[in-house]
Amino acid sequence: MIYTLTLNPAVDYIVWISDFELDRLNRSESDLKYPGGKGINVSRVLNRLGRDNTALGFVGGFTGRFIEDSLAAENIRTDFVSIEGDTRLNIKLKTSTETEINGQSPQISSINMEALKQQLTLLKEGDTIVLAGSLPETVSPGTYQDIVHTLSPKGIRCYVDTNGDALYEALRARPFFIKPNHYELAELYNVPIVSPEQAAFYGKKLQTEFGIPHVLVSMASQGALYIHEEKVYHIEPPEGKLVNSVGAGDSTVAGFLAKYEENNDPLGAAVYAVATGSASAFSEGFCTKTDVDRYYSTMHSERLDF
Repeated sequence: MIYTLTLNPAVDYIVWISDFELDRLNRSESDLKYPGGKGINVSRVLNRLGRDNTALGFVGGFTGRFIEDSLAAENIRTDFVSIEGDTRLNIKLKTSTETEINGQSPQISSINMEALKQQLTLLKEGDTIVLAGSLPETVSPGTYQDIVHTLSPKGIRCYVDTNGDALYEALRARPFFIKPNHYELAELYNVPIVSPEQAAFYGKKLQTEFGIPHVLVSMASQGALYIHEEKVYHIEPPEGKLVNSVGAGDSTVAGFLAKYEENNDPLGAAVYAVATGSASAFSEGFCTKTDVDRYYSTMHSERLDF
């Protein structure tokens, strides 16, 4: 069974106003609401790739109900822990420029955390869980580390996609898979990373230092670097026009997981991951499996000497 965990989900509310002005009443031309959060995005893309999964995390209030209802409409199973506060609301105002206002995270109590821990005890050997996204302000930066440390010895594969302190702490528990982008990798080592060669060097350094079996460093239009068993591969993205980069990284994680579960071929899974991320980036919403498979059939990897 595949699970995703989103500890800090949101309802993303996008509003388009072409002639927005301050200090006056503005009327939207159109708007869109959808469930947000990196783990939730992974669940939605896995579903599009034909992979059954269950979304876990914290939700509350009318925004939390919206997330549950939206995922149910996509036939995605959920088992969220209910909290007292409202799940946050993130606003993206699209005018001649784009302005974002991210809502404050709700309070996560010790009772909520204990309920989540009890849920996680139900996972079994051979299961996979994706720990993705930021942590609420009231949750310890070591939370992902604690989860990986608890689940990995039971034969549960832990995928981690986060940044900052939460990522650094999680690395120390040796998750099965991580997907930093090159900015997040640069932040870990306090160095600039602008080329695939630099990303390959520090990606391999990270794998050696922390013993992570699968490291995939995404670099947007420059593709990705995949590091496994001390080998480094560069994967060029397919050709296409960027339409929407939101969720492309989450799609990449879902693509790797979906293909790895299918045939246990890690390099093929890494190529499929880049195909999935690209297919989402070239779409208004998330990818379709048809597009992913079409891009994948044209792609290859190149081994780099490091």
